[in-house]
Amino acid sequence: MSTLARAFAIAVLLFGSACGQTLAQDRGPIQVASGVHYEFLGRWGQDRLNRILETDTPKFAGVSESYSPARYAVRLYRVTYSSVIPEHGNKPTVATGLLAVPDTIDTTFPVVSYQHGTVYGKHEVPSFPEQSAETQLMIAQFAGQGYILIGSDYFGMGLSEEPEGYMVKGSHQQAGFDMLIASRAVLDYLKLGATKLFLAGWSQGGFVTMALLEKLESAGVPVTAAATASAPVDIFVPLNGFLNFPRKIDAPWVTTLFILSSFAFENYYSVPGLARSVINDDYYEVSRKAYEKQPIDPADVPTDLKKLIRGDYFDPQFFAASAYGKLVAAAQAYRWIIKTPVRNYYGENDEVISVGLGQLAMTYQRAIGN
Repeated sequence: MSTLARAFAIAVLLFGSACGQTLAQDRGPIQVASGVHYEFLGRWGQDRLNRILETDTPKFAGVSESYSPARYAVRLYRVTYSSVIPEHGNKPTVATGLLAVPDTIDTTFPVVSYQHGTVYGKHEVPSFPEQSAETQLMIAQFAGQGYILIGSDYFGMGLSEEPEGYMVKGSHQQAGFDMLIASRAVLDYLKLGATKLFLAGWSQGGFVTMALLEKLESAGVPVTAAATASAPVDIFVPLNGFLNFPRKIDAPWVTTLFILSSFAFENYYSVPGLARSVINDDYYEVSRKAYEKQPIDPADVPTDLKKLIRGDYFDPQFFAASAYGKLVAAAQAYRWIIKTPVRNYYGENDEVISVGLGQLAMTYQRAIGN
């Protein structure tokens, strides 16, 4: 399907009319279009959703917050859909994602497309909500309030058989874009309609949210608004900072950002040996296993960048000129004229995203007069 055709399909999703809700077809998998099928995962009642908001999320996050109580129960579906890998000449692939629908008599809803943050387990993603505390919060807070919630798993996650495409911009965009198309087909089958489209995501998901917004705007797909939190909109900025200007508050797990990105870039941009050129020999094997989701002892992954990364990369000129550095520098999601209302939230004491990086998209837009 061409980009224009896909854009038209998404526009129909957003502004099409509904013809009455049909939720009887819950046995699965059910094919609803070429390359698209869904399966019913379960129904979460208001009691469970409110327990997520009041108990589970504060326990998981270590932060207490007041959320709006769930107004509706929610029906959960795993969507499996065909997509392509842009970095591999649009090689066909299969991806998965979550579709969460409020269980009401209504037939038309606003839509939130949620892009998940960095996770280390292959199934700690939206289409496996039992294994993702982050997804559970989104279901409870948005689907429980009457929004359709959509979340792609990214290539290499969920049921995808690809290697993980961590911070690979084109593939992230494609996974989210095609998940919207696939969700449109499922909603049509269920005789449901949608009105407005919102985008949201934090951390890695903040980067993916901005990248997806760029693709949707380019395709002419209307987005009502987008919001991110702790979004690394320019990947070169934090990695360069960790190497050359380490802070006392830097998270001990920032080493994994280098591991995941170096292997992902090697695989998706077809640069054999890239990860080995970045990672010291003593830690290459455990890093490879971590990237490939093989069993490891997390204690074997160093938290000291000096141990993990080859010494040359601590020279800023070498890093910038290296194959890895050039690929990292191209991973940005803010340097276009943004038309959609966007809010990039950031923390003043964030252990990964500096204040400057949190404000970067805004600063750039102001600099060009937007």
